[in-house]
Amino acid sequence: MQLFIGIILFLSTLFAVGLQRAYEHVPLKELRRQARAGDALAQGLYRAVAYGYSLRVLLLTFSVVVNALLYVFIARTVDTWFAAFVIVALLWFFYIWWPAQAVRQWMVRTATYVAPAIAGLLQYLHPVIDRVHTFIRQRRPLHFHSGMYEVEDIISLLEQQNQQADNRIPQSTIHTAIAALTFSDVSVADTLTPRRVVHNVAVDESVGPVLLTELHNSGFSRFPVYDGSPDNIVGILLLRDLVNARKGGKIKAYMKPKVCYVHEEQTLRNALDAVIKTHQQLFIVVNSFEEYVGVISIEDILERVLGQQIVDEFDNYESMRAVAASQAKKDKKNHDHPAGDASLSAEVVE
Repeated sequence: MQLFIGIILFLSTLFAVGLQRAYEHVPLKELRRQARAGDALAQGLYRAVAYGYSLRVLLLTFSVVVNALLYVFIARTVDTWFAAFVIVALLWFFYIWWPAQAVRQWMVRTATYVAPAIAGLLQYLHPVIDRVHTFIRQRRPLHFHSGMYEVEDIISLLEQQNQQADNRIPQSTIHTAIAALTFSDVSVADTLTPRRVVHNVAVDESVGPVLLTELHNSGFSRFPVYDGSPDNIVGILLLRDLVNARKGGKIKAYMKPKVCYVHEEQTLRNALDAVIKTHQQLFIVVNSFEEYVGVISIEDILERVLGQQIVDEFDNYESMRAVAASQAKKDKKNHDHPAGDASLSAEVVE
């Protein structure tokens, strides 16, 4: 009889740990996604996991009671110190070593099978547990540390996520997030277009086919306008303002007289703030001697923020046919190669 009781208590401990491991091996948000996607195992587990901390309290209470009964049973049979050693060994095995191993299929199926009963019990216990939990939190609020202190910690987490086997976040999204986190450390000097390759335009130059072809072939869409000396910048010319120029005239008639400056030692965060405040699309970059050393555009800044090149003059977004054809191609690819959510069944070990 005593052997039977001991086996029952041992199996109960095994059962409690198995339930905890099965219910906690998938985060709540991911389990909800899989349940909504139609995964049967996820739907079964979610019935109990949806109660959150109430489920953890119930399983912890069950584990404590079972282990206490097992200790009392062993202590009545052998020496007290030996009983304590056995319990510590079992706790280490069940709660430290075993949870680090892969979740077995039988754990998940057992947890799914008993989930309705647990959910039914928690339906009555949750209001009580919730009141106790609220009472404790109001008087002793808990602050969980994220484990992160600097931007480098977030970047490390993103890089780790990118290497994760079941990662579903597109690599381009992670790359953009990392670029957005690091662009503030980049200086304007590292991003600007140097003066030697900037195409400047004289304020009194005549507008005509030759000039339009020259500006178009330069690859730029914005040009500093100077008066007399190239160092004397008096305006900014936008190529699009010359597209419909039919009457000729001088550059002065088409340029925007407002000129804004940024220092080469400022960061791209400062440059972005300047774009937002001034609504200017091109800035003249100067050094500490007030010398004109280059230009930086809003595209240059956004390319660093997004981590990818921006081409504003030669894209297809103004063509309805090109946009529709591109989307149709993507839809066909998704239809031929569906990339559905990973199933919960694939995450457990057979």
